[in-house]
Amino acid sequence: MDLLNTLVDKGLRRELPTRDEALAVLATSDDDLLDVVAAAGKVRRHWFGRRVKLNYLVNLKSGLCPEDCSYCSQRLGSTAGILKYTWLKPGQASDAAAAGVAGGAKRVCLVASGRGPTDKDVDRVSETIKAIKDNNEGVEVCACLGLLSEGQAERLREAGADAYNHNLNTSEATYGEITTTHTYEDRVDTVQKAHAAGLSACSGLIAGMGETDEDLVDVVFSLRELDPDSVPVNFLIPFEGTPLGKEWNLTPQRCLRILAMTRFVCPDVEVRIAGGREVHLRTMQPLALHLANSIFLGDYLTSEGQAGKADLEMIADAGFEVEGTDQVTLPEHRASGGCGGGGEGGEGGGCGSQESGGVCGSAGTAAPARADEARTDLVAVRRRGAGTDLAPNA
Repeated sequence: MDLLNTLVDKGLRRELPTRDEALAVLATSDDDLLDVVAAAGKVRRHWFGRRVKLNYLVNLKSGLCPEDCSYCSQRLGSTAGILKYTWLKPGQASDAAAAGVAGGAKRVCLVASGRGPTDKDVDRVSETIKAIKDNNEGVEVCACLGLLSEGQAERLREAGADAYNHNLNTSEATYGEITTTHTYEDRVDTVQKAHAAGLSACSGLIAGMGETDEDLVDVVFSLRELDPDSVPVNFLIPFEGTPLGKEWNLTPQRCLRILAMTRFVCPDVEVRIAGGREVHLRTMQPLALHLANSIFLGDYLTSEGQAGKADLEMIADAGFEVEGTDQVTLPEHRASGGCGGGGEGGEGGGCGSQESGGVCGSAGTAAPARADEARTDLVAVRRRGAGTDLAPNA
């Protein structure tokens, strides 16, 4: 296909595809799917070889969030039967993180529900970062605490945080349909605060909430313009007890096309398969490794993931290798800070998992993918690890 040859050439040059080219990737047929994966895989291997970075989530504070994000099991008014607990002590969080590091995780993502941290919360997380770094040489720490106030990103950086995650989730035009308690602009502002403080910015999206192809392209183009170092791609986990609990819009094939489009638009950033990969990619997960160079190991925030041992076996069986702490994730031009923003040669990225995501309805033409069957049997609430007395999955 001329389209795929063009996209590979642009990806190797870090050149931004056109919107029509990105939309065309999402519109490809299942008959062309392996060609799409092979083309995007060339771009992925050019910048990241066959390395897979492992990340591990620690949910520092679960549930009872005052925000109304429609996709989230921790939202205001959620009746999902998730774990609910207040802040873990630094030692507890460090112990949870150690399980992920022992399983091969290079980065620990510290997540807390809520609108954003108070200054006391930043102090608490700073102590947790120190405890984790003291006990785990070479580990990266990413914080995901919600909207940041002035000076908080700088304090986290001083405490030893390497990155900050705050996902855009969906397009600006439809953001108000999934959340009313804060704005799209609030999210952009937090990503910019992290960037300005010298943290590696991590920001991604959620697919599967009924959004159009135009919405998906809009949010990925916006991410590239924001220039984060990593982009997590979440697939909605429809939790019963949330407004989007009945949304089953994804197929494994559509998930692969979304990941391929993200790779073509953001060729040299860390693209991460985040929440929902087990639910929606299922047995097609190994193919996704040809598109993304990063995954979460084990469980997510409020849902259980694939067994950590199975993750490692999948990576090895697919012919990939786990990235070591002595290896630099990003290409040299990004790792040295020489990356551009939007326009020709710019980039995008994201870390952190929202358990799922997408947007409910939007302007434009509805996505052409067929509806997936409701696999409620694959949605398992997390009952182990942080906040429990049971060993974590890593």
